[in-house]
Amino acid sequence: MSSSTGTAMAAARNGNGPVASFVRFVVFGGGTGLAASGVLLLLSSHMSLALANAIVSVLSTVVANELHSRLTFRSGERGWRMHMKSSGTVVVGYIFTTAAMTALHTIVAEPSVVTEQAVYLTASALAGIGRFAVLRVYVFATRTKTPTVRPAEQPTAAPALDRTAVAVAA
Repeated sequence: MSSSTGTAMAAARNGNGPVASFVRFVVFGGGTGLAASGVLLLLSSHMSLALANAIVSVLSTVVANELHSRLTFRSGERGWRMHMKSSGTVVVGYIFTTAAMTALHTIVAEPSVVTEQAVYLTASALAGIGRFAVLRVYVFATRTKTPTVRPAEQPTAAPALDRTAVAVAA
C-alpha cells in the first residue's frame, strides 16, 4: 500500500476525509448561511443591498471560518492569519451573491421574500462549493511532514597514491 493511500484511509477512518469534511462544511456553512440570509433581509430594508451584503459577508465569513477551522477541518489554524488566507473567498462570495441579488431586482421589480431567499441561498451554495475547495486545499490543508530523503552515501574514493607511496610499498 502506498503512503498516500494509507494517509487517505487513515483520514477517512478518523473523520477527516473529504466526504466527512464536506458534510460538516454543509452543516456549519449552511447554518451560517441561513442565519446570514435572515440578517441580510433585515439590514437591506435599512441600507443598500450592496452595503448590507458586504457587512453580512464579512461577519458571517469570520464566524464560518472559526467553525470550519475547529469543527469542519479540525485544523490547528487559528487567528488573523487563517482569516487572511481565506479572505479571497469572501470577495468572490460577495461578488457572486450581490450579482445574483442585483440581477433578481433588475428582472423582478418587487420579488417576494421567498424568491429573494431562494436566489441568495442558491448563489451562496454555489459559491460555497468553490469555498470548500479553497479552504480544504489551501487554508486548512493538513501539512504532513515528508521525511527527508538523504541520497545514498557515496563510497569514498581511495586516496590517490603518488609514485613515492607506490615505490615504498613495493
